[in-house]
Order: sequence, then C-alpha cells, then structure tokens
Amino acid sequence: MFDSRDSSVLKTLLATLSPFRLLIAFALLLSGSAFAIAQDESDLLSNVRKLTFEGRRAGEGYFSADGTRMVFQSERDPSNPFYQIYVSDLETGDIQRVSPGFGKTTCGWIHPNGEKVLFASTHADEKSKQLQQEELDFRASGKSRRYSWDYDPNYELYAAELDQIESGTTKGLTALTNAMGYDAEASYSPDGKQIVFASNRAAYSRELTEREREQFERDPAFMIDLYIMDADGSNVKRLTSEPGYDGGPFFSPDGRRICWRRFAPNGATAEIFTMKTDGSDVQRLTEINAMSWAPFYHPSGEFLVFTTNKHGFANFELYLVRADGEGEPVRLTTTEGFDGLPVFLPNGDQLSWTTTRVVDSNGDVVMEDGEPKKSTSQIYLADFDVETARQRLGLTESNGETSADEDASLARSNLTATAPEFRPSDVMRHVDYLTRPELGGRLTGTPGEKRATAYVAAYLESLGFVPAGQNGTFFHDFEFPAGSSLGPANELTITTSSPGGNSAAIDAELTESWTPLSFSQTGDIESGEVVFAGYGLQVPGDDENDEYDSYVHLNVADRWVLVLRDLPQDISAEQRQRMARYGDPRRKATIARDLGARGIIFVAGPTSQLKRDVIRFDANASQAQVSLAAISISNEVASKLVRAGGHDLKELQSHLDDGKMAMGIPMSGISVKASIEINRRTGTGRNVIARLPAESEAKPTDDIQFPVVMVGAHIDHLGRGGGSNSLARSDEENQVHVGADDNASGVAAMLEIAQYLVDQRNSGRVKMQRDLMVAAWSGEELGLFGSQAFVDDFSTLYPAAPIQEPSEDDIAMAHAHGMTPDAASLGDAVAVYLNLDMVGRLRDKLIVQGIGSSPGFEGEVQRRNVPVGVALQLDRTSTRLPTDASAFVARKVPILSGFTGAHEDYHTPRDTPDKLNYDGNADIANLFGLLTRGFLMSSDVPEFKLDEGQSTEEVPRARLTAYLGTIPDYAAGEVKGLKLSGVASGGPAETAGVRGGDVIVKLASQKIEDIYDYTYAIEALKIGKTVEIVVNREGQDVTLSITPGSRD
Repeated sequence: MFDSRDSSVLKTLLATLSPFRLLIAFALLLSGSAFAIAQDESDLLSNVRKLTFEGRRAGEGYFSADGTRMVFQSERDPSNPFYQIYVSDLETGDIQRVSPGFGKTTCGWIHPNGEKVLFASTHADEKSKQLQQEELDFRASGKSRRYSWDYDPNYELYAAELDQIESGTTKGLTALTNAMGYDAEASYSPDGKQIVFASNRAAYSRELTEREREQFERDPAFMIDLYIMDADGSNVKRLTSEPGYDGGPFFSPDGRRICWRRFAPNGATAEIFTMKTDGSDVQRLTEINAMSWAPFYHPSGEFLVFTTNKHGFANFELYLVRADGEGEPVRLTTTEGFDGLPVFLPNGDQLSWTTTRVVDSNGDVVMEDGEPKKSTSQIYLADFDVETARQRLGLTESNGETSADEDASLARSNLTATAPEFRPSDVMRHVDYLTRPELGGRLTGTPGEKRATAYVAAYLESLGFVPAGQNGTFFHDFEFPAGSSLGPANELTITTSSPGGNSAAIDAELTESWTPLSFSQTGDIESGEVVFAGYGLQVPGDDENDEYDSYVHLNVADRWVLVLRDLPQDISAEQRQRMARYGDPRRKATIARDLGARGIIFVAGPTSQLKRDVIRFDANASQAQVSLAAISISNEVASKLVRAGGHDLKELQSHLDDGKMAMGIPMSGISVKASIEINRRTGTGRNVIARLPAESEAKPTDDIQFPVVMVGAHIDHLGRGGGSNSLARSDEENQVHVGADDNASGVAAMLEIAQYLVDQRNSGRVKMQRDLMVAAWSGEELGLFGSQAFVDDFSTLYPAAPIQEPSEDDIAMAHAHGMTPDAASLGDAVAVYLNLDMVGRLRDKLIVQGIGSSPGFEGEVQRRNVPVGVALQLDRTSTRLPTDASAFVARKVPILSGFTGAHEDYHTPRDTPDKLNYDGNADIANLFGLLTRGFLMSSDVPEFKLDEGQSTEEVPRARLTAYLGTIPDYAAGEVKGLKLSGVASGGPAETAGVRGGDVIVKLASQKIEDIYDYTYAIEALKIGKTVEIVVNREGQDVTLSITPGSRD
C-alpha cells in the first residue's frame, strides 16, 4: 500500500522521466518506505540554486562545450501540452525555443561548435497537431491521465541551426533520420562528427516472432537498442542487440567510449554500462539490482554520475561510479524525492540535475512536516567538490602517494606496532586492514587486490625480505580468465522443410529460448542436418553392467546433435551413480566433437525437473573451448523442432528415461545454422613473492640457496560476489565479501611467521640452512591461477633452480593420484611448501592436510605442536586439495596445509573479522612458524612420497546435479558418517529439518560412512523426488524426508 504522499511523488516523478523506461517498470511497485536526509550533501555539493523557473515542468538540461548555454525540455507553452526544446543563455538569461512549437519533442543536445542543436521530434507526423489539441481538450475537461511515455514511432532526429530557426516553423531544421520507429535520446560526439541514439526501428523493419510481437505491443521499449551514425545521418550502425531497453547514451569526454543504461528484459531493473564506440568491450559498471540509469561522464573521464532508486522505489538519488567499475558507487545526494538526470558542466566542478526538491535562498532544502518539501521537477545547479569525490572513489593521490603507496606506508607503520611473538592483537591488526571495505573484497585483478598485495610486499620488505618476483620486484604477474560475454553477432536459424518443398523457420530468441554455452566454438557455423542422440552419453561397460552408448549406429559427422541434458530420469540410484560422471555438458560436447559433429544442441526435455529450461550463459567461464558449436535451446523450441521431424519430444524422452539403450534418430527435413560470438577476456593478477636469505648479511643479488622452504597464503577473495562462487543470500547480493577467515586469517598468520623468523635469524637463535620464500597468492578463488602460474614460471623466474623432468616412476605416481603426469619436478628447488588457508575459526581441531606427502610429517607436526598444544586432526590427503598447495604437490613438493574447517559464513558477506578466533589464529601461526623453523634448520629435506591411505586411485569429480544444501564439518575427525557444520539457509536440508551438528548416516538407502559415500549417494538422487535421510542427532537416529533441489 502507499499513501497520498507517495502518490504525489510518483506523479511528479513520472512527469519528469520523459523517454525513460523506468516510469513503466516501477509505476505499480511503489513502496511505503521512505528515506529522509541521511547525511549532509554539502560534503560534495554546495551553493545549490535553481536554473529553471517557468512552465509546468522542465528537465534534461545539457550544456554547450563552453558552458555558456543550456538546452532543456519544458512544458511551458499554453498551446502545446507536450515538451518543447529550449536553449537558455546562462550569461544573459535569454531563452530561445528551438523546436517548431507543435508535436512532441525530447532529448536536446548542443553541437560542440555551439551553432546547432540536436533533438527528437514528432512534428512531421500529420496527426501531431490533432493529437496536441486532443490532449489540450482532455486537460481542459478537468480530467487527468496517468503519465506514460508512448515511444511514438514518429519520433525522428533533427538538427536545428540556431541562427536560422523561426518560431512556429520548421525553418532551419534538417531531418537526420527517416525510419519508422522511435528515434530519440541522441547526443553528439565531442568532435561533433558522430551521433549516438536509441531506436526500436528494428521492430518495424523485420518480421517479429509471436512472442516478440506480444511483448512489443505491451512494451515498445523492449526492442530499443543503441545506434551510431555520422552527424549528417549517414552510415547508421547498430551497436547493441541484447534483450531489454538500451538507452540514454552519451560519449565519453575523449570520444572513445559510450555510456548508457540497460534494462533487464522484464523491465524490473537497470544497470550502467559502457562500451567502445564500435560496440565492443562492453563493461558493466554497476550491480545494484535496482533502477540505475541516466549515466553521464565527468569531464576527466575518471568517473560517472548516475541515478538510482536503491533506497526505495520513489526515492531516486545521485551516485558516482568509477569509469573502470572498480570499488563501490559513492552516494552524492541524500534528499528524499526525485534527484535524477545529472550532468557535469564542462568545467567539471559544477553539477546540474533535475529534482523535485525546494530550496531556500541559502540553497538549503525546505522542510515541510519533517520531510523535504516537494514541487514539480525543475533543473538545479550546484558547485561540485571534485577532489573529495575522487578521494571517496579511491582515485586521488595524497602527498604524492597513490592508494597503493598509502597502503605500503600503513604496512611499514604496522611493523612498529607488532612484535615477533605470536600475538592475537598482531593478527587482528593485519586482518583489520585486509578486510577494509575500500579494498572491495580483494577480487583478483582489481585495485583492491593491488592495494592488498602492496601492503604485504611493503610489510615483508620492512622486515628485511628481498624481492623474489619479476624484474627485481616483489610481484609476479599472471593472466587469468576474466570472464566472457555474448557479443552482438549471435543468431540461430532453424529451418524445417516439408516433402512438398515448403520451408519454414522456428523462431528462437537469444537468452530466452536459446543461448550459446560458454565453451562453444565461435564464428559462423554452417547449416547442417539434425540428429537426435538421446542423452548423449557414452558409458563404458564392466563385468556387471553393459555399455551405454547413445551414438550406436548413428552417423553424426557434420551434423548437429540434439541431446537431452542430465541423465535418464527414472533409472535406479545405482545406475545414476554409475552414469553421473559422464553427464556433464562439456563431456557430452567432447564426445560429439570426437565423433565429427558440427554442433551440439542441449535441451532439458519435458520430463526433466531442472530449474532452467535454457542453460544459463556462464559469464565467468574460462577461455577454454571445445571445437564445435554448443548451444542450449528451450523445451518449446526443441518440441517444435522434433515435431517438424515427425516425432514427439516427450515421447522420445519418456522412452529413454528407464535407462535402456536406444538408437538415435535422424531428424529429416530439419537444418540448423548459427553465428556465435563470445567475447572472452583475460585479466592480470599479481602474487607477492619475497625471500629471506639464510644469511642476514646476504645481498639481494646473491644467489638463492636451493632448495628453499616456502610459506604461502592466498590473499584474494570474491569482491562483491557477483559472478563468482558466492553463497550470499538474496538480500546480501552485491555486498562486499571481506573474507576475514577466507583468507585474511591465513595472510595474517603468514606475516606473523615471517616476522618471527626474521627475528630468529637476526638474533642468532636460528642458523638457516636454506632461504625462505613467502608468497601471497592471488587468483585462488578463481581456480588456483596465481600459484599455478608461479610453478609454471619457476624456471623463468629462477634460471639457476634445479628442476628435473619427470621420470617413469613419477609419471606412474602422477597417474595414480590424479596429478599432471608431465609436470617438471620442483622437488630439488623447493624443500617443502606450507600453506595457510582459512585458519581463523578454530573451534575443536586444526586440520593439517598433506600428512601423506612425506613419511616423516606426522611425527614432525606432533613434535612441533607440543609447546603450542593445538588440538589436531592429521589428514593424509595431499592431492586434489582445493587450495594452493595442490600446485606444489603436483610438482613433487611435500606440502602441509592448515585449515580450521568450513562454516555457514563461508563465501558470504558474513565472513567478517568479529567472528574470528584470534587466539586460535595466533596459535596456528605459532605451530606453522615452528614447523618452518625446523625445516629451515635441518640439513635434510623431507622426502616426497605419497601415501594417502587406503585409496590411491583417482576419485573422479562427481557431477552433482542434485542439491541438498549441506555444509560438511571437515574438523569432525573420526566419525562414521558425514558430520555437518551447518545447512544452507532455505535449502532442501533446512526444509527437511536437518541441522548443523547432525551426522548423516544414510541417504536414499545408501549407507554413509564418509564424504565419498555421501558424494556418490547424491549422484544417485533425482531432482524433485523425495527420499529418506537418516541423521544421528545426539546419539539418536532421526529419519527425515528430503526433496533434492537443482544445482543448474
């Protein structure tokens, strides 16, 4: 519900937002909540004054290149109820109408030469004056209608020569466009040679699908995209083609990029984007999940201002965001009501915007009944504090130091406040810095990562460590997959042919009814026939089971293969467990590729219970691709395709769901071709690599004493969680994931160890037999990219290092443990690697993994723990660990890795510093410090010999389609079953009544004794089919019913 106050805000707001989609999207969604002034706007804005005074309303004010004139739209002519375009001379106060005075107009822009004005108008429509009179008569009757922007298809773009126009005529106007459809929201490039604009002309120039036609009739803005053309109207080129309204474009000050806002296809939200002027390099600047729109560049090009209603549907505020999208947006206005359509003046230190506020003669907001007084929208101007804004955005240089320099200074000052002993307060000091919100969650490749690594490098340098990275620095750069996006050239054509020779097309709309998969081949894929290959599986047989082959007697060479996703729906748990590891889409694609297929088409099928019809495009996928086209289509499109081939999709799938093998079927009369464009990006991250020479007198240029001892911890985390493996709840989306336990705790422990060992060496209490290397890895959360790059680059970084090519025994051992068989051994160069990953939540026990990588490790860990007394769980697992230690064990380096276990705050914004056990964190640093000390002092090095216990065979990674929402307790020790530390909020386990602390002993009749039993039991589950789960709770078995959800 909303009261009259909210209603008046809505009416005023809607009247302001002429060409913008948001008035449709939120008009019926107003909330009663309101936000009063939260802070003093004078921090950034001062000397607020009004620029427009006349007429019913005014808005969208844009300035000439010299800042002396402003073009704006206003309803102020009694004979015309629609907006007209005016130019105000800010030096004299003179106002000139530029538009003819009849028809509707919007979106003015002054050419850089100051001699002409660009705007959109419907005056050429022969019905324009009639519509104008009808609106006047309607208003004269005393009636009022809900405001809505109609995206009149008669809008065209015009250039008006200011010295030639005559009021009430079209003299001096030059038409730049002449296409059916809404052409508006245009602006000139800084050099005046090009125009960018928004248009839905494509909806009028091609035949729409039935779905497109229905949606277009409801919402013509749905098909508005961005176009660019020369200033004379020639050479028109389309820039965007994604579903949803793209509009409000402006050039960057250097003319190289365009900013705009893109609405989601359902119109519910909008975000800010930029791209190059050719439509490439699309970058999303905001992830607010609200109505964020009207972006405009600051003249410096460093940041933009925009409008968002993140604080309430009826409360629009101005925000700033960096042009590179890094960091958090900074709030600019805090007055309840409407503040929107902001623009910077060319001088950069003034801001103009449209607002419903009322200010007094001092520029202060007038209050009424405890709230800001509101009026109709008018244009205001204020002085803008550029330097304060840059500071808040993390763009400033202070006293000649960049942000990274400031972090280094802080690190050096922290050194004087910390001590060589393992003190909880010292751990807390490092964690406090690494979890600061301004570091933005330390996502790999971001300024936050650079600042965090600068801090660690400076701290280690201050301790006496010397650079061990690239080119004499503390840093080691590496490339990583930075995500991918769909380009504009994605098109799917499905053609059916009847025996009589007639052909027809099956419509498929990108993202809604089809999408390429992230690992797909790109380019133009030639037309080919279609064959149906069931579930697309090839499962080898054994002594007890027959082979399952979806491709038996099926020729797929140069054809498109249509396959069902997942596995047959009605097979037994045992069959599902056996087949599950073969059901991954990528694995199915490689099978089709190896058989010579041109492309593979995935469909869920009518009997499937997968959540999504179409596989979601993974924007964070790596660059690796399979060399054939891979797409996903909706059940609706697939059903039409199969029906055209003379079959029924549901019948085909039902026939296969019992798990019996069936031959594939050619789909006669069907052909498919596609154009696939995926923009795959790489980013650059950096590790910190520092060395402590064995001799305190050693020079940085002295040779490294191999084999070294290494201690490492990953420094990166998830940023704001967008597009990562965040487990944030829906109400936590886009919040900074500060990663206190994961892994500020590990980095803090590593720095404590470094300080301790420097003191031990310098005081003479330790005679080091070899050098120590300390590493802060980045890229761990994305897939161990930093540590893997380091071991790959080891011989380049250290040419004198003794590196051995793998022997036959090494290769055999690598195969047995699922490791890379041809990786060169670093065992002679690195004596041992110690890893600290999530060591801040010590509860019952510290898990020490890697015990099975060297025969003497169990006794060594227990001996060094005597003076510390941490409760331990020694884990022989050494290979396939999801942490940086894996990069070293694969290179035949013994490893020890500390871990205090998963928890319900893992990979969420709730992993905060206040929840850490700092005493425990310090104790763990102490233990690993003593271990490192021992390895440095010993004349012998640990032997690398893998012994992981009973299972030495590779355990294939399960393909877990079903989802239960359980969080295992890895510190549970020797427990028969799987003990849980928690359950995911709202997940199937929580719904079933499963609790943290429960021990799962049976799932779907499968006995559970360890994590492997549990993994394979989940493989056998069917989504949506309720099964029994038995948990041991405080000594009593409790039987519950659980319904698996879908991971996909």
